[in-house]
Amino acid sequence: MKTGRVVKVSGPLVLAEGMDEANLFDVVRVGNERLIGEIIEMRGDKASIQVYEETSGLGPGAPVVTTGAPLSVELGPGLIEAMFDGIQRPLNAIEEQAGAFLARGVEVLALDRKKIWHFTPVKAAGDEVEAGDIVGVVQETSIIEHKIMVPYGIKGKIVFLNEGDYTVVDKVGEIQTEKDIVDLTLMQKWPVRKGRPYARKLNPSAPMITGQRVIDTFFPVTKGGTACVPGPFGSGKTVVQHQLAKWADAQMVVYIGCGERGNEMTDVLNEFPELRDPKTGEPLMKRTVLIANTSNMPVAAREASIYTGITIGEYFRDMGYSIALMADSTSRWAEALREMSGRLEEMPGDEGYPAYLGSRLAEFYERAGNVICLGKDGREGALTAIGAVSPPGGDISEPVTQSTLRIVKVFWGLDSQLAYRRHFPAINWLSSYSLYADRVGEWLNENVAEDWTSLRIKAMALLQEESSLEEIVRLVGIDALSESDRLKLETARSIREDYLQQNAFHDADTYASLDKQYKMLKLVLQFGDEAQRALKAGVYLKDILNLEIRDKIARSKYITEENLGKVDVISKELTAVMDELISKGGILDA
Repeated sequence: MKTGRVVKVSGPLVLAEGMDEANLFDVVRVGNERLIGEIIEMRGDKASIQVYEETSGLGPGAPVVTTGAPLSVELGPGLIEAMFDGIQRPLNAIEEQAGAFLARGVEVLALDRKKIWHFTPVKAAGDEVEAGDIVGVVQETSIIEHKIMVPYGIKGKIVFLNEGDYTVVDKVGEIQTEKDIVDLTLMQKWPVRKGRPYARKLNPSAPMITGQRVIDTFFPVTKGGTACVPGPFGSGKTVVQHQLAKWADAQMVVYIGCGERGNEMTDVLNEFPELRDPKTGEPLMKRTVLIANTSNMPVAAREASIYTGITIGEYFRDMGYSIALMADSTSRWAEALREMSGRLEEMPGDEGYPAYLGSRLAEFYERAGNVICLGKDGREGALTAIGAVSPPGGDISEPVTQSTLRIVKVFWGLDSQLAYRRHFPAINWLSSYSLYADRVGEWLNENVAEDWTSLRIKAMALLQEESSLEEIVRLVGIDALSESDRLKLETARSIREDYLQQNAFHDADTYASLDKQYKMLKLVLQFGDEAQRALKAGVYLKDILNLEIRDKIARSKYITEENLGKVDVISKELTAVMDELISKGGILDA
């Protein structure tokens, strides 16, 4: 392979000449330490290289060798339970080779070449196959069955396919194509910047149930949808994403820690192996892939981590699984774009970000979706992308947040004021929105309760009315409000504190099924309706607000899923208590 040489070094940007045999986006090895980099611009025989490792000590004249291949990920058994850096180097393998701290120029293979996997074919010799067809399976973990698919671009007849124990590079079979015979292995490669193909995209309608009441009830996201979670420091972005990773009804989770603090990824690593998957009882790590590209790793590698993660997500989607992908946070990724753009001396856009920021974000989010996968069986897979955004000072008017909002369909706006009041998840119900709400509402009306949408609209109207009434209270005091309006304030407060507020560390409250959410919301709104009935019957407001049943309503969130019948008991008791109150203090026939 012809070798070029370094002309200039500017932080993570290296300019090399004599690279006329290289192509755009080729992976190169820079210097005697063979630092890994990627060509991001070509001008004649000069290549601008984004180096994914520390470049201190690198100078002009150092050799640059191109691998002749784009930045790609290895896809096969061994991905689940693993923890990779932004360019898919397994961190445990790096530790074995170089110690606890990342050393430069370490070359490790993404998938273990020594580990043995048992392959069970589902096709036989003589079968006609095409790209995407499943030819066999490997039981990768106790939860996930890894499906071995015919690589893209291959179509023909199986020559042989043998059951047995293999490494990821061993030949398990052969396919006779029109031109030649192709070897089948358990592993395939895919360039990270190119979306994996599918037969067709579907319009997503089924919700991705998260167990978080404020999300599922008011701002749902569909399987195959896109969402963003912007918010200032300390407002709970990472906790929201951890909760989604733990509880969302996706079969697999890909978690990308893109430039976040190392201690946050440590939390994930400590929690996930201990946390039990509610569906299987196994550790959550058995269906999780972690990409850990923390803030003390080179900035440039953040750019690759997003693409590495979503390519792995697409691969499992192609098996017919539902995938939840968490990117925490895309602001750090955008900072890497800004740094490289500045060093390339490109014309800057808003706040120094490159002018193509919006199109790069769109390229990432449009790879999410609910699709019919390649292959003859027409299986369906979904990839849901949820990106956290960290705007400086919580200013959502900055370019990364605004560019993201133009692309995604769900906006969970985190509010520092709610976080300071210890209201978590701190998702502001007045500024957030979901463009899937109507479609998901139809699904919930059919599958949970026929009045789900009407309850949701009623609760949201009360919260919006509360905001208007609070303006009046701030101006002229609460005594200016009628008893009916003061009751609306109390009902809205109950929605906020008893329903929307959720304790991520309480066993019964950390997750709420759709049935529990429906019963709880109906109970809170029932209190408002019954109290209005009592008011009209002449009962004093203070007598209504002092009822002991209100404490039971507030504590209904701590009722476990197995005992949901207790909510119905409270509902009946509420009606009886109000009837009694009316008979004592009001006009029963009114």
